[in-house]
Amino acid sequence: MAITEINFDGIIGPSHNYAGLSPGNIASANNAGAISAPRAAALQGLEKMRTNLRAGLAQGFFMPLDRPNAAWLAGLSADMASAEPHIRAAAFSASAMWAANAATVSPAPDTADGRCHLSAANLLTMAHRSHEWTGTHAQLQLAFANEAHFAVHPPVPAPYGDEGAANHMRLCAAHGEAGIEVFVYGKSGGPFPARQHIEASKAVARAHLLDPAKTLFIQQAEAAIAGGAFHNDVVAVANEDVLFCHELAFEYPSEAYADIRRLMPSVQIVEVPASRVTLADAVQSYLFNAQLVTMPNGQGMALILPTESQENEAVWSWLSEMVAGNGPIRHLVPVDVRQSMANGGGPACLRLRVVCDPAYVDPRFIADEAKLDAMAAVIGEYWPEHIAPDQLSDPALIQQVQSARAALLKCCGLDGAL
Repeated sequence: MAITEINFDGIIGPSHNYAGLSPGNIASANNAGAISAPRAAALQGLEKMRTNLRAGLAQGFFMPLDRPNAAWLAGLSADMASAEPHIRAAAFSASAMWAANAATVSPAPDTADGRCHLSAANLLTMAHRSHEWTGTHAQLQLAFANEAHFAVHPPVPAPYGDEGAANHMRLCAAHGEAGIEVFVYGKSGGPFPARQHIEASKAVARAHLLDPAKTLFIQQAEAAIAGGAFHNDVVAVANEDVLFCHELAFEYPSEAYADIRRLMPSVQIVEVPASRVTLADAVQSYLFNAQLVTMPNGQGMALILPTESQENEAVWSWLSEMVAGNGPIRHLVPVDVRQSMANGGGPACLRLRVVCDPAYVDPRFIADEAKLDAMAAVIGEYWPEHIAPDQLSDPALIQQVQSARAALLKCCGLDGAL
């Protein structure tokens, strides 16, 4: 088989809840304390994967991590009964569902040793995400165990924060060809932390054996971070030779565009003007937290975007005009991921893009319709229908969450492996 792009979606875990743990994430903060619907959330995620499969796109998935994280709690000399509420919520978080933060990925055509490199993200800025990396790293090592084709790296050490592919873009003529890699870092975000440090981005680029002459480090706009774009993928997304971004995405846009064009003269930059779509509308609708994908059979590119974008008049008006023109993005595909959106993650947050030959990936992590049907049956039977924040210490809920994950692992042939 040939090198292709595979979108690996995080299965939304049975502990999905709205604890409001992420400062700078407006949706997460606004919905803190609300009652979540883990079963509906996970089924929505599966339907998004079906949309991709039926469009002819390659699709993979990652398993939810074990929650609550007893080992992390033990390191704090606590358990779910004794921990303070914010510690309990952090241990119970299902945030690993947002697989765009799982790792940074550099495909084989870009690396000096001709292997696809994946570096697990440390996510150290937020307590509830800082303990994900051990489970994520183990899963990456299993899914991409073929060392002739993959190199899986541990995370960058503290104190340098790395949030994975959500702050990384790749531009190329085609997925299987060598390209340029763009690392977007933050310096300041006003009242909110800048989560991606340039030191971490540079460390990942070195680990991945990237050519410095084809690697860029670009600063995210401080106004964007302050406005709720806690990751670059809330204001920009790239696919092959197209960069789709908001006018206020980068701190120095003219310089950023010039650097990108210098390394890739054929790039097509589609910039959405702030006069048409405000930064607030971009963040509310997650217009840019869409999957920008190349459709098979010469159908052009499509944006797989949340239904919230369709419901925002300014956003949908601009998008409709764009696809009616002669630009590179030809299709709009709204998907319902409202449960994820309410916690601050759109379609792009839910997936990690890996460009590789699917034949070398552990097949247990590759999706097809039958496997999605089987997973849907498990989720329908085992996932909690609702979770309220005051339930997190309930032993019965904890047992249900752990049993649900175990059932899904068994369904996918991964019991005992993770």
